[in-house]
Amino acid sequence: MNVEIRSVTPDEKNTLNNLLEKYNYEFSQYDKIPFGADGLYHYWPLELFWTEKDRAAYFITVDGILAGFALINAHPECERSLDHAVAEFFVAYPYRRGGVGSEAMRLIFQRHKGVWHIKYHPANTASVAFWNGIARQHAASGVEKLRGTEDYYDGTPSEVLVFQT
Repeated sequence: MNVEIRSVTPDEKNTLNNLLEKYNYEFSQYDKIPFGADGLYHYWPLELFWTEKDRAAYFITVDGILAGFALINAHPECERSLDHAVAEFFVAYPYRRGGVGSEAMRLIFQRHKGVWHIKYHPANTASVAFWNGIARQHAASGVEKLRGTEDYYDGTPSEVLVFQT
């Protein structure tokens, strides 16, 4: 199994947007955010991933087949300084629990070293386990868990992992 990440080009924006719709639908079981009247979620900051220098959009592939995406930015999720944050991260069901997400994050950490913020919804227990494991595995020293500065749509306080790669 060969896991790779590659930058999403502006010409591939529609493909990324299609994946974001699936991601947002899946995540709505935790944050309860509704879709719009047209039945779509409309990830509004998508255009910024090609116009702001502190953002990066990656496709995750497995043996050359599209398997997910990662959106990275430098927007703080808590009261600590940072270099990078995971804005969104998605691995399709057929590729979960086989190391694809872990390998994708290892590759991203190789490209983006520094202090990371990773926010997650505490009710998403699979995400909690995944991100805590990733942080422990890649942290140069300790990992702090803090309350995020912004609650989720359903009112649940966010949790943020802070660590240095």
